[in-house]
Amino acid sequence: MTTVNFIDFNGRLHAVRAVEGQSLMRAAVSNGLAGIDAECGGACACATCQVHVPTEWWPVLGEPGDVEREMLTFANQVRSDSRLSCQIAVTSEMDGLTVHIPESQS
Repeated sequence: MTTVNFIDFNGRLHAVRAVEGQSLMRAAVSNGLAGIDAECGGACACATCQVHVPTEWWPVLGEPGDVEREMLTFANQVRSDSRLSCQIAVTSEMDGLTVHIPESQS
């Protein structure tokens, strides 16, 4: 299992155990994490699972696809480090990954 750290807008750390192949969104929702609403259930159709990912992790995560980039245009508080957690599949290389949940999702 891989541990992923979610930091909510108030600065609280939520360490979540994720199964390899599971999306970050699914790991958050399965652990009852507030701020990752995932209204579309992971279909990349709502942008309510946005997270901010430090750029040093992007080589491990890979670049966002065209659909993810397009959906991010509908999200609030989009930054250059924004990703949709439903589009990030957990790998063992992500152990210790820390992502931030934007204020708009708190």
